[in-house]
Amino acid sequence: MAQPANPSSTDKWSSLLSRLNPVPGFADYTGPYKVGTVDVEIPVSELESPAPAPPNAADIETIQFRIFYPAPPDAQGKRITWLPAPQREHLSAYVQFLGVGQLLANAVSFLPRHLHYTTIPVIKNAPVLEPNTPNKRWPTAIFSHGLGGSRNAYSQIVGSLASHGVVVICPEHRDGSAVASFIRIPSQQNRYFVRNTRRMVPYNRIKHEPSDEVYALRNDQLRIRLWEMGLIHEAILGIDKGPALTNLNKSTPSLAHFVGKLHVHEPGSIIFAGHSFGSATMVQFLKSVFYAGRPELENMEDQLYVPSRESSIYRQVTPRNVTILLDMWCMPLLAPTTKPLHDLPLPVYAEPHPSPSSSSADPSLPTPGGGNALLAIESADFFNWKEHLHATSRLLSPDPSAATVQATAFYEDIASGVKLREPHFFYVERSAHLSQSDFGVLFPWLMFRIYRSEEPGRALRLNRRAVLQVLRRNGVPVARTWTGDLVDGVEGAEGRKMGGAEGAVEGGDGRGADEDAGAGADVGPDAEDGGRESGDAKVRDENPDDGIHDDTAILDRSGDSPVEAWRFIDIVGMGEVAVDDGRGDNVVPIGDQAVEARESEMAGVIEPDAAEDATVGNT
Repeated sequence: MAQPANPSSTDKWSSLLSRLNPVPGFADYTGPYKVGTVDVEIPVSELESPAPAPPNAADIETIQFRIFYPAPPDAQGKRITWLPAPQREHLSAYVQFLGVGQLLANAVSFLPRHLHYTTIPVIKNAPVLEPNTPNKRWPTAIFSHGLGGSRNAYSQIVGSLASHGVVVICPEHRDGSAVASFIRIPSQQNRYFVRNTRRMVPYNRIKHEPSDEVYALRNDQLRIRLWEMGLIHEAILGIDKGPALTNLNKSTPSLAHFVGKLHVHEPGSIIFAGHSFGSATMVQFLKSVFYAGRPELENMEDQLYVPSRESSIYRQVTPRNVTILLDMWCMPLLAPTTKPLHDLPLPVYAEPHPSPSSSSADPSLPTPGGGNALLAIESADFFNWKEHLHATSRLLSPDPSAATVQATAFYEDIASGVKLREPHFFYVERSAHLSQSDFGVLFPWLMFRIYRSEEPGRALRLNRRAVLQVLRRNGVPVARTWTGDLVDGVEGAEGRKMGGAEGAVEGGDGRGADEDAGAGADVGPDAEDGGRESGDAKVRDENPDDGIHDDTAILDRSGDSPVEAWRFIDIVGMGEVAVDDGRGDNVVPIGDQAVEARESEMAGVIEPDAAEDATVGNT
């Protein structure tokens, strides 16, 4: 159809959105299982918090999260839309997050297309597949979102994990970091003729100029996030045990099918993961819980979260918890008031705290091995931010307080020669910070135009491979890695056959997830669940064993990785840099002040609305 000679403002923005988001749906997941999902919102009053509520959480009366999980092969039902309800308000918030003014954002949000129609390849309210794991329970993870995220914003990585046999809980934080969030007011839910049954938590834009004021604001957000994490853990235990918790989200008829199917009670069993601010949240949460009551923290000026040592979360966090950190944003962890916590290592490097529960761990599990249970993945954006990369490396080491990461820090005892494993630390070439989320697939034009990010599906594909392999290395039972996900390369002769230059794949169709992104849905914007039936969705492979169960190439540390665009980062020696002082190279440490100095310059990488003012490079 010909375009009007003088297109209106609405036509122009409709055309822009079409270019920004030409994808009506996501590709099917590459695991052998179908994926189900439920939306959950539980009153805080029904949960026993491990720590007192922070003063700034008085109006947060519920916790909210979405669950992605393996579903039976014959499960049928509707997909859900990527944009949560209420859609118009969320779309307006997202357009503002991407850098459009409020007035125009509100106008654009009326357009009933594009993001309104984008669906996630899951089946709403599907039954939970009976676990086929040795303990008859599904491995369980919690994934924390970054700035501008939501409980749906990482559907590609978390849904893919679910398709490989992991239940993933995705909180929506009410600290002002979600693009927008709506709290159902418990007392108003069953009353008729009441208009205001929800309270909106808008996005809170905080400056990227480190100062006492900015650190205080970020600490306030962390207080809420950590408190929510403790409550979410209690909710997960309650869902698995089966007491009647009230789900205020009436679109989910029941949570009974989760009873007895979640591997969440054994200490060290839960997987903790996040992106950006979500990764920082997980680091702060794990340390706050593990070191609760320790003498090292007695004089800390600002203790954000102090759970009871009798609480279930205190028993859960051990050196065994697999920790996955995607593009961890360090600035929130550098506040002077929380430095004593910053200087303590992640629990994976620590000695287990004395507890009767310590002896109850499964003896068949691998012995805690330091960085073997720690995976960190950087985008090219964050890898090229060298000051930040050094700060990240220190935080991933056994001694974050040291100016540089020393090889000796990984030895439990120099005399004995017993060495802790270094972390699995990699980066994806030519990728952007937002490539770790759904944004890369939803807005490929935007990602390339502003961030010079290439092949957004590749970053997600490589992330998926690495996460699955680290889980296997830590005794977590997950399904095979599909041959179609190996197009970037594997080891040996099989690697040349599966992931050669032409992308030929034995047993698959050779396509990466980004090439299948056009697989979509014909749905309307009227309801969050969309309208597409997913029962007839094609599974990518007929044989559940179509792939490999030991993807050694993805964790290769040799420096000559067979995987394209995937590079190992050795943290030993990080924290210092050689500079020319006129008398030859001089090695000087890179402290937190150097990270702070470039924080405002990198703001556009973390929050897109500032992208035009930031200098961004990708290699």
